Amino acid sequence: MAEILIQIAAVLIFFAILFAIIRLVLGKTLVDRIVAVDTLTVISLSLIALYAHVSGRFVYIDVALVYGLLSFLAVLALARFLERGL
Repeated sequence: MAEILIQIAAVLIFFAILFAIIRLVLGKTLVDRIVAVDTLTVISLSLIALYAHVSGRFVYIDVALVYGLLSFLAVLALARFLERGL
C-alpha cells in the first residue's frame, strides 16, 4: 500500500512540474515567471523529500531545507528589486 502511495505522489509531483513549466513559458509578465520558478523550487523540494523517503537517506531532508531557505531569500530579493530596486 505504501508503494502505491509513493507512486501516486511521484505522478502528482511530475504533473505539478509540467503545469509549472507551462506557466513559466506562457507567463505574460515577469512576476508570473518568478512565481512559476518559485513554484518549481517548492515542487523540487517535495521531490527531494520523496526521494529521501524512498532511499532511506534522510540527510537529503537537510539539503531540501537549505535549498528552500535559499530559494525563499532569492524570491524576497527579486520582489524587492521589482518593487523599488536594490
